Amino acid sequence: MSASVRPEPKPGVMDIAAYVPGREGAPGVAKVWKLSSNESPLGPSPKALEAISRAAEHLELYPDGSATRLRNAIADAHGLNPANILCSNGSDELLGLLAQTYIKPGDEAVFTEHGFLVYRIQTLAAGGKPVVVKENNERAEVDAILAAVTPKTRLVFLANPNNPTGTYIPVDEVRRLQAGLPGNVLLVLDAAYAEYVRRNDYESGIELVSSSENVVMTRTFSKIHGMAALRIGWMYAPAHVVDAVNRVRGPFNVNALAIEAGAAAIRDKAHVQQAVEHNEKWLAWLTHELSKLGLRVTPSVGNFLLIHFPDNGGKSAEDADTFLSARGFVLRRVVPYGFPNALRLSVGLEEANRGVVAALAEFMEA
Repeated sequence: MSASVRPEPKPGVMDIAAYVPGREGAPGVAKVWKLSSNESPLGPSPKALEAISRAAEHLELYPDGSATRLRNAIADAHGLNPANILCSNGSDELLGLLAQTYIKPGDEAVFTEHGFLVYRIQTLAAGGKPVVVKENNERAEVDAILAAVTPKTRLVFLANPNNPTGTYIPVDEVRRLQAGLPGNVLLVLDAAYAEYVRRNDYESGIELVSSSENVVMTRTFSKIHGMAALRIGWMYAPAHVVDAVNRVRGPFNVNALAIEAGAAAIRDKAHVQQAVEHNEKWLAWLTHELSKLGLRVTPSVGNFLLIHFPDNGGKSAEDADTFLSARGFVLRRVVPYGFPNALRLSVGLEEANRGVVAALAEFMEA
């Protein structure tokens, strides 16, 4: 009989550092601008809100377990076969489901050093071993990723664009990565910020999924569509991957409000375009203004910026965070991502953007 006096988690679980989301507020401050979680400053489509109102009249009913209306709307928007789409409770759930489905104890998952923290968490939760690859100038390096692949590798996670750096690798490099992987290794392209990217050499992964058997793309409604509270994600994948993950996921993992709101939101192209134009304008403005203050800003194609503070200038990210919080500007510390002296700033409304730059100018001059 076991000598343990209480249930114990399986090996590896207690090695996981729990994910800590961006702070919500600043105690004692009357007006707070939350710029810590890359949320859309424009909020959701009015059409999505109307859809939620209608769906709320029937909360006694279980949702469609296959999220058919949402899958069809996504398929229509992107010209895809709905049979290759699987919806989820946020794209984070998909990352976990993929890890559960394809990683067994002793298997490995590869990702880059500044990649999304959930990759490590889900790999460890599945009993796998995280293999972390160095980046080059805060960008994923294809040759380094391929060099880390071993016979034990089962998944390669690539956030493109990456969070928190905002950098991306062009489609030719993504294709070279896929071509260099063994056929039994699944390449997971996390394209949570794809809608913001306006670069001719970028693709979200749709074409590569369509032409491959070992690539999946995950997306979210939490960013460009402004519906983080509803937790809606989706995956485009080969039929055999959809079939396998469908056997693992919960039967009603997407709620009815999310299904209807998501279907309405993805059809509202005007609202999406408005969000893109707002981001394009203020991302460029923030990058320029922050650079003028002597701060290094990693070039970003997302809806956020990574701001680096001088290593020897007596103006640390920790001190800046305290200073900004006292003035109602809540940014994100990124120490767990390997950036002890940087802050991540989400693009906000005009008042927030101008205000945070003014506050940082005051901080740097003090």
